[in-house]
Amino acid sequence: MDAALRELTHRPTGLPGVVAMLTDRDGVVYEGVAGERAAGSGSAMTTDTVFAAFSTTKAITGTAALQCVEEGLLDLDAPAARYVPEIGDLQVLEGFGADGAPLLRAPKRDVTTRMLLLHTAGFGYDFFDENYRRLAEEHGQPSVITGSKAALTTPLLFDPGERWMYGSNIDWCGLVVEAVRGRRLGEVMRERIFEPLGMDDTAFALTDDMRARLAVVHQRNGDGALAPMPEMVLPQDPEIHMGGHGLYTTVPDYVKFIRMWLRDGAAPGGDRVLSPPTVADAVRGGLDGQQVTALPGVVPALSNDAEFFPGLAKNWAYTFLVNEEPAPTGRPAGALGWAGLANLYYWIDRENGLGGFWATQILPFADAVSFQGYLDFETAAYRRVASR
Repeated sequence: MDAALRELTHRPTGLPGVVAMLTDRDGVVYEGVAGERAAGSGSAMTTDTVFAAFSTTKAITGTAALQCVEEGLLDLDAPAARYVPEIGDLQVLEGFGADGAPLLRAPKRDVTTRMLLLHTAGFGYDFFDENYRRLAEEHGQPSVITGSKAALTTPLLFDPGERWMYGSNIDWCGLVVEAVRGRRLGEVMRERIFEPLGMDDTAFALTDDMRARLAVVHQRNGDGALAPMPEMVLPQDPEIHMGGHGLYTTVPDYVKFIRMWLRDGAAPGGDRVLSPPTVADAVRGGLDGQQVTALPGVVPALSNDAEFFPGLAKNWAYTFLVNEEPAPTGRPAGALGWAGLANLYYWIDRENGLGGFWATQILPFADAVSFQGYLDFETAAYRRVASR
C-alpha cells in the first residue's frame, strides 16, 4: 500500500494527497500517507493533517442521538416535532406548477427521529435530487453548506417513512440532540464522544493549530487535472452545527471512533460511549422493505453518480450503510461503512474486528481515482486477514 499511495500521488491526474489508516480492536495496524495537503504547495501530507469530514460526520451525530436514547431522554418513535417544532411545519413537494411554483401538501404522518437516522423521513440533497436542485436554482433554497436553518427548511420529497433517500436527515437529528441536551451539538460531542475517545483534533470550528494542518479541497476538472480551492472552508461560526457534514477531523481521530464501534461502544480505559445492547441494535439494518438506492449526481461539480457495490443487497443502520452480502473487497455481510463528499471513505467490520479510513479532499464525490484507491486499500486489508 505504501507503494500504491506514492504512485497515486505522483500521477498528473492522480491524488494531491492521501492518508489511509487501518485499525483492529486494539490499535492501529497500518498507516499510510503520501502527497501534499494542496497540489503544488510543497506542504507534505502528514498523518495529523486535518480534513473536512463532510458526511463522515453523520455517524458521530447518530452516536450522540443514541446516547440520548440510552438515558431515556429521546423516544425514536415520537414525532421529531416534539423536540424541534419546526420540522412539523414542513410539507411534501408534489412537483411544480406551470408557473414553476412548488406544489405542496401536508404529509400523511409525522417525521420521527428513527426516520431521520434511517434516511426515510423525506429529505434529500440538491446535488443528488433534481427537485431539490430546482428549488436551489429557481427558488433560492440555500445550500446545506451555509450552515443555516433556512438550508434545512426544505419540503419533504415523499411522505415520511415511505422510502429511503439520502439527505439532510442527520442535520435535523443534530437539532433534536441539541433540543434534548439544551446545548450546541459540538459541545455535546466534545463532552460525550471526543473527550472519552481522545479525539482532540475533531470539531466544528478550526483552532489555529488545526487550520495550520488543514488539507485543501480540490476540484477535478474535465481533463482530470486538480485545481486547489483554498477558499472552500465551511462556516466557522455557523447558525447550526450541521450534524450531517460539518465536522473537521484527522484520520487518527476518526479511527478512534471506528475502534469504539469495534469494541462494542467501549472507550480506552473501559469507559463507555455506548452500551453493548445499543451498539447491537444500532448496527442492524433498519429499513422495512425499502431499498438503499444509487445516488445520481445531478450537480456534476459536486458528485458523480455513486453507488457502493452495485448489485449487492444493502440496508441502512444508525447511521451507516450495511452490505447484506459479502463485498468484492472481502468485506463480510453485515459490515458497516459510508463516505464524505470530498472522497473520504470508511468501513467497520465488527465480525473480523477490522476498520479503515481513507481521506482525500477532492470534488466531485465518487472520484474514479480516489474511490478505486480506497477499494484497493480495503481489498489489501482483507488479503492480510486471509493470509493469517
